[in-house]
Amino acid sequence: MEKELDIEILKSSGERAKFSLDKLRKSLKHSGADHNLVEQIVGQVKDELYEGISTNEIYNRAYALLKKNKAIFASKYKLKKAIYELGPTGFPFERFVAAILEYSGYHTSVDQIMNGICVTHEIDVVAEKNGTVTIIECKFHSEEGRNCNVKIPLYIHSRYNDVKANWATKKNESRELDKGWVVTNTRFTSDASTYGKCVGLNLLSWDLPLNDGLKDRIDRLGLYPITVSTLLSNREKQFLLSRDVVLCRQLWKDKFFLDHLGISNTRKEKILNEIKQLCNH
Repeated sequence: MEKELDIEILKSSGERAKFSLDKLRKSLKHSGADHNLVEQIVGQVKDELYEGISTNEIYNRAYALLKKNKAIFASKYKLKKAIYELGPTGFPFERFVAAILEYSGYHTSVDQIMNGICVTHEIDVVAEKNGTVTIIECKFHSEEGRNCNVKIPLYIHSRYNDVKANWATKKNESRELDKGWVVTNTRFTSDASTYGKCVGLNLLSWDLPLNDGLKDRIDRLGLYPITVSTLLSNREKQFLLSRDVVLCRQLWKDKFFLDHLGISNTRKEKILNEIKQLCNH
């Protein structure tokens, strides 16, 4: 059995934790890299570790080694950071969440004003499926290490109840207003998760619910944000986001945006090949 290293690393939250070879190995496997490549990278990263190294430094080294071998592995490996890159505002993240729901059979609209019994509310995403309406609030953090505490679901649940109370007064409304959702690109604290479960609020985060969190849905449906691309520049990504192109699938469909950016045919072919591999992976 492999012996774990007795080295402490610095997490993005500022906390220190024991370095885990197993966690590094799992994250590399998740990128699609085969066993030999994973072990090769684990060995190289292991040799470069030192007490107090940051998780960001470890990530950057592993990412560079994956990218050197195969770009699509690096793209999948950077998924979490790619979602952070949808910022600095939360608007592209709202579009991203709406797009994921669209590919799951929902009809969605963003930034909707809905009346409550007490006040009106601006709802990030309204999703409808099979005659049921779901209202979704998106909590985007552009800084790693920041989690959603219990205040967030408390606040969202009170807003949902106000909208639901008004919904019940609509005599001609045949659709049912179902659960409220809170979606974040980070994680929920244990109290936030407990409260959400208790009141029936649906919480969706990076890894919650288990095996059906954001990362799982993205991988399962091939719905990668354009920010995972290793070939597009930051300027090009921001241009696409400003045109509401948040998914690689959308860029594949609307290839003309690459022409608007003045990208050469040779480079365009490489970008589209990368996008195609991600969408079909």
